[in-house]
Amino acid sequence: MASDTPESAAPATEEQDGTAGQSPDENAGSAAAEEYAPDNFEQGAAANVAPPADVNLDLILDVPVTVSLQVGSADITIRELVGLVEGSVVALERESSEPLDVMVNGTLIAHGEIVVVDDHFGVRLTDVMSPAERIMNINRQ
Repeated sequence: MASDTPESAAPATEEQDGTAGQSPDENAGSAAAEEYAPDNFEQGAAANVAPPADVNLDLILDVPVTVSLQVGSADITIRELVGLVEGSVVALERESSEPLDVMVNGTLIAHGEIVVVDDHFGVRLTDVMSPAERIMNINRQ
């Protein structure tokens, strides 16, 4: 059955303007995602230090994260690597007086020093990064 109106006079459809299958909420979501893109954190990181009052952190408090300490690192050749035996010493780039890096899921969040607590190693935090500094460290990775 033919239509009485020509196709050229038909109004633009969602398929024509690129929003096919997206609800108005999904279109707004892409704008919100753009607002929170990592590039935008650098510009407003200092202004957005505290989370909004209506954020429910209970949703993420039980999410496990990996905390690790980085004592130092060394660049060695494969020849040196395969030559390592028990008792070998690898000199690290960091001096013994420098604090350790405390990493959470690979992101630097603090500096600290090693302590012994009941025959277990621990770390005493000496400098904790501000939320703005943490965001800037994420952008550098």
